[in-house]
Amino acid sequence: MVPVPVDPLVRRHRTALRLCFAIPGLSLATWVTRTPDVRDRLDASTADMGLVLFGMSIGSMLGILVAGALVSRFSTRPVIVAGMCLVLASMGVTALGTAVSSAPSVAFGLLLLGAGVGLSEVASNVDGAGVERELGRPVLPALHGCYSLGTVVGAMLGVAGAAAGFPVPWHLALVLLLVIALFAVALVGLRPGTGRVQAADAGPGGAAPAADTGAGVRERRLYLDARLLLIGGVVFGMTLAEGAATDWLPLLMVDGHDMPSGLGSLVYAGFAAAMAAGRFAGGPVVARVGRPVVLGGGALLTAAGIALVSFVDSPVAAGCAVLLWGLGTSLGFPLALSAAGESGPDTTGRVALTSRIGYVALLAGPPALGFLGEHQGLRAAMVPVLLLILVAAALSPATAARPRHTGGADEEHAVPTARQDAGGRVSTAAPSPQGCRKA
Repeated sequence: MVPVPVDPLVRRHRTALRLCFAIPGLSLATWVTRTPDVRDRLDASTADMGLVLFGMSIGSMLGILVAGALVSRFSTRPVIVAGMCLVLASMGVTALGTAVSSAPSVAFGLLLLGAGVGLSEVASNVDGAGVERELGRPVLPALHGCYSLGTVVGAMLGVAGAAAGFPVPWHLALVLLLVIALFAVALVGLRPGTGRVQAADAGPGGAAPAADTGAGVRERRLYLDARLLLIGGVVFGMTLAEGAATDWLPLLMVDGHDMPSGLGSLVYAGFAAAMAAGRFAGGPVVARVGRPVVLGGGALLTAAGIALVSFVDSPVAAGCAVLLWGLGTSLGFPLALSAAGESGPDTTGRVALTSRIGYVALLAGPPALGFLGEHQGLRAAMVPVLLLILVAAALSPATAARPRHTGGADEEHAVPTARQDAGGRVSTAAPSPQGCRKA
């Protein structure tokens, strides 16, 4: 079969999205790998660090809650730009707060980071789901692999900075310059107008889309969709496991397994590398064995890694188990988003809702673990994560592919995705040459 040529605009958009996924990963990993040094500069306890991280939780909730509505009204591009600007601002504020040893300033910087990530990542996922339909093959796993690749780069820079004793404020400032350059490259490839409710649907006077009047009703219906809620349970468990590692892994290694701070950061870099490898290599595995098998097996692999880190009193075993933890969680979020988008009509709302659940777990869950870790230790704080990841494994059959819905708000603009059987295995299907409104 002759391969269908890819529209150059779609190719440029996909490249821009790769950078838009990598930038938050790079920014978050920069923060995470220097948390032991930041904690020392702030003279903060584990509970105090939980309060600092709560700033990120507040910001993420604000960003996630408004992202779907903003995308429907303004399209994905301006929402991604706004989110990225907040991420850039957060790096500067966090650097300044660390320089003056001000916990409130650092918390505010993390609030900006959470809001920026929430906005940009939800919009980027909506864009990614649309590109996936245009190309007729899975795209989201590789895009999330770029996020993990960004965390690897940020983690390695953090390891180098910690090992050299490089001051945290200057480290954050230099990474800020790098992120600005990457976003400048990404900006030119983002296509305008995607994801927005069509002008033909506008209400009287064109002031507001008529769809807005039923937006609340549609969202309530999504919350009553049993299969979508089961998929949301998979997302919650998998992303909570990812977020727990993202926020606490260096400190978990330092405080729980008596590693030096540089080695703790290196272990986190290993986690990020395992996630990146799983996301880039996972596509053929999913095509062969199906989405539910990959998600269920990944959840069990994650559970094994967390159990070894929590219960085995060996730094070497913990360091190796982190690789299982990273590999197991690698495909959880992107595959669950694909499942949500295929679960029924109103693809935009389904992807946005599932993204919201995922980012709540990713960014809001870990601070609560800090309060538990203050009283029971960080190793014990991972036990609830272990239990929830086992629940995600049990719910993974809900992510099996279903026949695509015909008719509905988004379907008239949708380009057919690759055909999948009931197990989520992908077969080749040529994409439609028509244009596509983002999922």
